Amino acid sequence: MQHKKRHINTRRKFIKRAATLAAAPVMIGHYPGLAKQQVIHHVFFWLKNPGSASDQKALIEGLRTLKAVPQVRQLLIGTPASTIKRDVVDNSFQVSELMYFNSTADQDAYQAHPIHTAFVEKCSHLWERVVVYDMLTV
Repeated sequence: MQHKKRHINTRRKFIKRAATLAAAPVMIGHYPGLAKQQVIHHVFFWLKNPGSASDQKALIEGLRTLKAVPQVRQLLIGTPASTIKRDVVDNSFQVSELMYFNSTADQDAYQAHPIHTAFVEKCSHLWERVVVYDMLTV
């Protein structure tokens, strides 16, 4: 009998907690420290030697150093996805990075930060072309 009561109490606590969590608002895509209106900085890199795995690895390693810049709220690094080929999809790049900033002032500070300038100095010989898309969330 004692075991049955303990099981019922545990079950009631679980249901109560689950109901509380279900009623709480969920923020999809929310990252702590990000402002409501953010600057998103998306950069695409085309390597001078597109087939070179070592060049791609060196660029990715260089990009990872940029996370240490204090104004960078989030950094994502990737390579082209094997999605369905469509006229609107350009997956000709080799590496891409996506950064989130709290403001344009933070993005400007990032551009002048010594870690960013060191990255450009160290890795710019790897790429042939760079395209940047900056956007302000609405």
